[in-house]
Parts: sequence; C-alpha cells; structure tokens
Amino acid sequence: MGENLLRNFKQTSFNHELIGWYLKNKRNLPWRGTKNPYYIWVSEIMLQQTKVDTVIHYYDKFIERYPTIYDLAAASEQDVLIQWEGLGYYSRARHLHAAVKEVVANYGGQVPNDVTTLGKLKGIGPYTRGAIASIAFNQPEPAVDGNVMRVLARIFLIEENILADKTRRRFEQIVRELICKEDPASFNQALMELGALICIPRSPRCHLCPVQSFCRAYEQGKEKVLPIRAKTTNNKVKHYIAICLINEREEVAIEQRASTGLLANTWQFPMLDKDTIKGSTAVNVFKQRYGIDVKIVEKLGQLEHQFSHLTWHITAYKALPLKKEQLPVKKLLFVNDETMKLYPFSVAQQKINEFLTKY
Repeated sequence: MGENLLRNFKQTSFNHELIGWYLKNKRNLPWRGTKNPYYIWVSEIMLQQTKVDTVIHYYDKFIERYPTIYDLAAASEQDVLIQWEGLGYYSRARHLHAAVKEVVANYGGQVPNDVTTLGKLKGIGPYTRGAIASIAFNQPEPAVDGNVMRVLARIFLIEENILADKTRRRFEQIVRELICKEDPASFNQALMELGALICIPRSPRCHLCPVQSFCRAYEQGKEKVLPIRAKTTNNKVKHYIAICLINEREEVAIEQRASTGLLANTWQFPMLDKDTIKGSTAVNVFKQRYGIDVKIVEKLGQLEHQFSHLTWHITAYKALPLKKEQLPVKKLLFVNDETMKLYPFSVAQQKINEFLTKY
C-alpha cells in the first residue's frame, strides 16, 4: 500500500526538510509547550472540527478551571458543559469527561501510553490516539486528520475520496512507514502545520512549501484539484419555533434537552418542531406539551445553525402567559440574566438569547 508510493521517494530528505521547516516556523500555541498527555488530550479534542484561533481561549480557560485530570474527573457534567459553551460539538466534552473519569478510576489518573488502551477510551478515535501517543509519549504512531490527508494526497498524487474510511486507513499506513522514528512528535505536528499554513485547501501556497520538490501533484499541476472529497450523505434541514416565555418577574423559561442525542443535557428555550404543528398552531402545541396558555406578542428574529449533517432554521418569538396561576411548570425552569449563566447553552440558543436581550 504505502510501499509502492514510497519506492524511489527520498524519505530521509523529506523528513529532514519537513521537520526543519516546522521547528523554525511552528506557531506558538499553548499546548505545544508541554508533554503532559492530559493537556495534549484536551487540546486535540477541542481542535476537532474547530479552528485553532477559537480553541486557544477555550483551552486556556479549561485548563485553568481543571488543571489536573483529577479536577476534571471530579467536576459535574453541567459545569464541564458550561466551560465548553460556545465551542460546539458538545458530545466531545461529555466523552472527554467520561473518559477522564475512567482514567482516574482504572489507571490511577495516568493517561495510558499504550495505543490499544488509549483507543478504548470514550471519544478517542484513531487520530486522537495517534496524536497523544506521538506527541506526549514520542511513539511513532500515525495521527491522520484532514490537514494530513490533504498534504499527503498532493505529495503522493492520491486521487481517492479522502472521506472514505478505506482511504483514511491507507493514509495511516503511509504515515506509519514515512514517520520519523527519532522524532515522531515533530513529524506529525509538522504535517498538520504544513496543511494549516501552506498546503491549504483551495489555494495552496506552493511557492512557500519546504517540500515542494517532493510533491507529485505540484509536478503535474494538480495541486488545486486534490484532495478529492466526495460527500456521500445529504444534509437534513429542520425548522423550529422557539418560544421565549417571560413571566411577571421578567424571567425566561428554559428546559433541559434529553440526556442522549444531539446537544445532550444542554439547555434551551422551548422549541417546537414545525412538522408537529401542522394542522394546529404553535400556542396550541405549546399548551399540549407544557400545560400553559400563552400568547405570542412579537417575533424576535430568525437564525440558521449548521451541524455536520443537519441544518436548523429557527424562528424565535417572545410570549407571555395568559394565566399566572398556571406557573410554575415542572418541565420548565425560569431564569434571569444571572442565573442563566449557571446552565450550558448551545451557540444557537445563545443567539436566541441575543435576540431576546435586544427587546
């Protein structure tokens, strides 16, 4: 698999040029000044599908809040989700929290340095396992993310769909053969950094590339058409009505989402799926669900929120209860501006709250 591609490839020279460039040009990121596997683990989880510039603030805040793996394990899930608030993909936080509890309970608080054991922890896939093993423990394990696949697709002129699992496994095998055994941490990070700074998606900066002379796509003028990304799933669209119910004390109603599924255990303003309203009205459906008569007094705004394979279209309304004696309601919690800070909200719900505060 990797052997044919590496035949006649000047592997030692490539590694020397790549790592030399990285050591001179790498960004000064907070998690790069440590070999602490817990810190590296946190950073790699946060960096999944999230830009580096966004992660830096969250990482610093998170490590300050939970400086050791024991601190994170002892925290409540709600507190962890609040620290994660706005970073998105909340399952990452829940899985990280569950996994560190397992490390404390079963491994004496020491992050396992065995890749097989690492891979069994919740939320740790092949990439994260390889990143922790190579960066924290200096083991020659592949850490293949989107940046790495893009770089290698161009270097080796691989014209396969990088979104396919079999292609990712092929890249892992290539890295396993190509990786610098003496400094696997720098090698893996160098590939990632090259993809982030030079070998970027649409307009690669080939004139600045330290390994341009090794690049087969550049040689054939195909650097802008690679890698190939053929999506196999269709994006689903859902339409919701969010009801911002205000009581006489100017508090707003919120509810907790289910303990499983999308945005599990986070909080939201009551949301009605428009598909469930067909043939009725929002206020009638709201009454059926919560047992409260309400009147909608004004439209607050509309927003679109994108998940990986799902798009939410939300229209938010301000509402008032018609009968004070119907409050409070078991399913809903009324909060003010200060108490709301005690509950984790997704980005979409934060945007709804911004609508509300304007009015």
